Amino acid sequence: MSPSFFHRKFKKITGVTPKQFSTAIRIKNMQHELVKQNESITDAIYNSGFNSGSRFYAATDRSLGMTPGAYREGGKNTKIQFAIAECSLGSILVARSPKGICAISFGNDPTELLNNLQDKFPNADLIGGDTEFEHIVARVIEFVENPNTALDLPLDIQGTAFQQRVWKMLLTIPAGTTVSYTELAEMIGSPRSVRAVANACGQNSIAVAIPCHRVVKLDGNLSGYRWGIERKRQLLDRETEK
Repeated sequence: MSPSFFHRKFKKITGVTPKQFSTAIRIKNMQHELVKQNESITDAIYNSGFNSGSRFYAATDRSLGMTPGAYREGGKNTKIQFAIAECSLGSILVARSPKGICAISFGNDPTELLNNLQDKFPNADLIGGDTEFEHIVARVIEFVENPNTALDLPLDIQGTAFQQRVWKMLLTIPAGTTVSYTELAEMIGSPRSVRAVANACGQNSIAVAIPCHRVVKLDGNLSGYRWGIERKRQLLDRETEK
């Protein structure tokens, strides 16, 4: 087949271009290589499949949200502000990297929420929020309680090319409306990638700001939600209240 025909078929089946797919593979390789303590960053670049340092650092900036050295050391020297508060959906954790909001999560146990953040960045400098950050947390909680208000915050969206396509499309779904996983797959131009779309929704770590709760089953029934079906139901109910 011709290169252009292959390109179209590949994107239709996988949801991403061949270049994006190969980059995603290299990023996975990169994450594996970076945790090898006896290997230099230069070795990690070429062992991951990147043929230049500039492409390697561009990919790490988008997918890791920090430098390769910081990722290797579990987020060492990376400052992440966080706060845990209470809202009507239980405990809520909000975290911000230098690039923007990197986590919004719900739970029943504040300690578990903090442990999950520490597991993700075991050596990061987790610091309490200042007055400015407290205002941001208050805005997030206000949005949870009244989702028809605006929540315009910079987001630190880290993921594969396909995940980022799904998450960015989720940002276009207005409050009070829902789409099915099938419809979402069609919206990103990858109708055969329904399962991959569902997996991407499940991997979203920024609740409500990236509204994966607005995705439902084809028959309109609720399906899995990272923070619990009941929370998903409550969020949707609030969005449809007059």
